[in-house]
Amino acid sequence: MNIDISDIKCFVNVAELKSMSAAAVKLNYLQSNMTAKIKKIEHHYKRQLFIRKPKGVELTDSGMHVYAQYKKLLFTWEETENKIYQQDMYLRFGTNTSLGGMRFYPSCSQLYMTYPELSITMKTGATGFLEKEVLQGNIDIAYVLGHPDQKNLQYIQKGKDELVIIGKEVINHEHFTDAIHQQNLLFTSLDCCYSTTLDQIYSDYNLNKGEFTHINDYEALINFTQLGMGISMVTKSLAKKFGIQYYIDVPEQYRHIGLYLIARNDHVFTPIEKQFIGLNDAL
Repeated sequence: MNIDISDIKCFVNVAELKSMSAAAVKLNYLQSNMTAKIKKIEHHYKRQLFIRKPKGVELTDSGMHVYAQYKKLLFTWEETENKIYQQDMYLRFGTNTSLGGMRFYPSCSQLYMTYPELSITMKTGATGFLEKEVLQGNIDIAYVLGHPDQKNLQYIQKGKDELVIIGKEVINHEHFTDAIHQQNLLFTSLDCCYSTTLDQIYSDYNLNKGEFTHINDYEALINFTQLGMGISMVTKSLAKKFGIQYYIDVPEQYRHIGLYLIARNDHVFTPIEKQFIGLNDAL
């Protein structure tokens, strides 16, 4: 049996999601069909390409080589589709300020090299702001941290993280509530998921807040919390990225947060957007 483009797409998605079932859901396949396609590819190369584990799969060394080549083939395929059908050469997307624009530099750079006429619009801001921008049609897709709560948007989970409270004084208290009670709050926006989550915590525990300070720059915000000017909430991955010394976990019921790709419910992803999303998934 010959390998076709649908087989290649299945292999790439299983490799990136590390799950047969997750790839089947994403591509709208039955899991049995997905498994059959992977077995077909393994039979073709006469190699085991995935190691089956209780909670997913991992690529073997041979699988890594096949994935690298299939990723190039898939990109070339989509590039051809775009050029032949002369799709509109634009990409309009948004990202949370805390995620950082540099996260998307490699994918944008590769798209620019492939499509010199491509027009890219990028907006940064808080989750609430980006959700409104997508709903109003000012951008088409966005990467945001938070929880799905807009019924007119589709949320495609791309990752998950945990929330922590940062601040010089927080580690000096035995109880979480004592660490945040009457503390000054530092945030980039009242519309961000960090601020709204912390608001909920203060309300649920019936605690008092200190003064609110708006600081637009994340690096400055983090440094000021470490000086003792107040507290803020960030993801644990961001805390590690900036080498934050003073932080504590939030209670379990508030701790977990998702990274989502969002778009309007009626949005049809363009080939350019699919390539952009695929490039980011591979990072």
